[in-house]
Amino acid sequence: MKERISFNTFLSNLQIRLFTWRRGELVGTDQFGNAYYREKKAKGRRERRWVIYNGEPEATKVPPEWHGWLHFTVNEPLKENSAFHKPWQKPHVPNATGSLGAYRPPGHTLEGGQRGRATGDYEPWTPG
Repeated sequence: MKERISFNTFLSNLQIRLFTWRRGELVGTDQFGNAYYREKKAKGRRERRWVIYNGEPEATKVPPEWHGWLHFTVNEPLKENSAFHKPWQKPHVPNATGSLGAYRPPGHTLEGGQRGRATGDYEPWTPG
């Protein structure tokens, strides 16, 4: 079943798409399919930069190299083979909080609710 969106959300999305079509210049895309744009003609002021998310708009889906570009930390987004990418770095993953992929420790109510017994190395604080 398709999720229904409000008229205001539809109108806002339409405005963003029209603005992007008229004034946006595609800079690139990331591994999540997000598209990054800059204003074609800044007209004597700092250019605007924005992202159009692939799917649900979630800020944690923006990888670090694009985050730096969006916030004017760097002039151009970092390339995959740049010196700043180290072989020991893990690939970027979006924040899973609130989703089915979120971490739930043993004993969490959605993970069965059964915790292991205390091992005896814990001493509770008692006021003196």
